[in-house]
Amino acid sequence: MLKQWLARGRLRRQASSPEEIAALFKKIDRDLVECHKKDISLDWRLVIAYNAALGCATAALRASGFRVGEGGGNHVTIIDSLAFTMEIDRESIIALNAIRKKRHVTSYDAADTVSELEVDETIEMAEMLKKRLIGWLRQNHPELL
Repeated sequence: MLKQWLARGRLRRQASSPEEIAALFKKIDRDLVECHKKDISLDWRLVIAYNAALGCATAALRASGFRVGEGGGNHVTIIDSLAFTMEIDRESIIALNAIRKKRHVTSYDAADTVSELEVDETIEMAEMLKKRLIGWLRQNHPELL
């Protein structure tokens, strides 16, 4: 599927490096710390946890030698690529896309629309993806660690 996306311009080829993956992990780790802070609004905690999850998906895509193409829908492409990079199950991808939509609402349309449960689920998703990413990189791209 990634090759089909490449042919359609949804992705483009670009090799990654250990430095790039390390920089992505630095952002993921920072976001996973920040999203736990109780003095930040629930809205922003969800956005920050979502950014950590998106960072994991981005790192897997970059490690696979791809980067999103030009145009809109980059977050959708990055999230959907998880099925083909780290082989994340469909239910998790659907859940992450629902979080993406919630993040859009809270970032652009309305405040105070996020529950504590949604934040907790987003943090759990991001932490699961980070754990899976580390194992996947060790198995498939150890040269990037």
